[in-house]
Amino acid sequence: MALADLFERLSVSSPSEMPKSGNQRRRVEAPAPRRSSMFASDTGNVIGPADAVLTGTVIALIAFGVVMVYSASAVFAHQQYGSGQYFLMRQGIYAAIGLPLIVFLARLDYGKIRHFTYPFLGVSVLLLIITTAGFGHAAGGAARWIRLGPINVQPSEITKVALICWLAYSLAKKSERIKSFSVGFLPHALMAGFVMLLFLKQPDFGSAVMVCLITFVMLFAAGAKLGYILGAFLGAVPIAYFLVAGSEYRMRRIKAFLEPFEHRYDVGYQIAESLMSFGAGGATGVGIGDSRQKLFFLPEAHTDFISAIIGEELGFVGIALLIGAFCLLVYRGLLAAYRAANDYGTYLAVGITMFIGMQAFTNLAVAIGLLPTKGLGLPFISYGGSALLVNCIAVGILLNVSRPRDVSAMPEPERGSSRASNVPMAGSGLRGNA
Repeated sequence: MALADLFERLSVSSPSEMPKSGNQRRRVEAPAPRRSSMFASDTGNVIGPADAVLTGTVIALIAFGVVMVYSASAVFAHQQYGSGQYFLMRQGIYAAIGLPLIVFLARLDYGKIRHFTYPFLGVSVLLLIITTAGFGHAAGGAARWIRLGPINVQPSEITKVALICWLAYSLAKKSERIKSFSVGFLPHALMAGFVMLLFLKQPDFGSAVMVCLITFVMLFAAGAKLGYILGAFLGAVPIAYFLVAGSEYRMRRIKAFLEPFEHRYDVGYQIAESLMSFGAGGATGVGIGDSRQKLFFLPEAHTDFISAIIGEELGFVGIALLIGAFCLLVYRGLLAAYRAANDYGTYLAVGITMFIGMQAFTNLAVAIGLLPTKGLGLPFISYGGSALLVNCIAVGILLNVSRPRDVSAMPEPERGSSRASNVPMAGSGLRGNA
């Protein structure tokens, strides 16, 4: 499907009068009639397409990911499965499913997601409990997957998006009560804490930290008192310290992080090979397909450490462009949050943007030795079907939020907290945190 065709599918018929700039939402005198289909708007009539820059960036990352998965995995796949195209075919299939999923969610009014908030969260938490109860598929010392025939589902990724949807829904309902400890802060902190405990049970310390950070960012964006957030953060620091210091394998990772080449053939092997891969790439790389580290030197070359293969094959220029693409995605995501039609859309966009952005930062930081080793893939790039589909779901919702809307067609309760035309930040979202 051509890129222009995909942009066209992400749009609906627009009224004759369009906003003159991206920062303004002019009220249309005669808004289009609300349709009775499932695409009818709960958040105002859509009057424009999704963010074209954000759409193009995501499509480019997915396509680039398929290419790099093949490059990083061909030798390993041939040795393990007798076909160098094994991972390419599977990643290609998931990408082919994910792109229409993005289109569907970008067209389905994000306001309707509220109706599925609790079922979505309940099912995802139930799947997470199943994995921690011993029924999950274990790999790398952690039970994080549920095997459904040839497919491995990772409930932790689904739960993160479900929690973001619930936080956005709950925070938008609280309005001014968000400044209350018992109403605005405590329930969200307890729910996030429960999910974090399930992650730690797997164990998955990195995902637990990510949930903590996403929750604090969303609470801050909603206007929760900064003292509550800082207090909870300071209280979490000693807990995190004891979780790391009390775990032998986590301390080994810290040792590998601090002195990778002194433990070159022990706990520091993976990070040392990753750094050597980046070093071999130089400025412009050795060329796609010509990496030497993927020849059974660098473990997880097509998953957690695919960025090291990119650095080797495309060099500093390739990595700089990749980082630039993720920075652009984060910028456009936050811009969509700023321009969202209501507080619910703002919180959805903030949470999803942080979800993708923090995963990308963590993966790249681990690969270049800025953070201890952590099993988080690079969004849209690393091999992994369930992770790719979850990221597609998340970005589809984000693209939906990015579409300009006629807020005069919104229900009165929604309109009261929406960002009215010509007043980009007139709503209750992103308030002061005093």
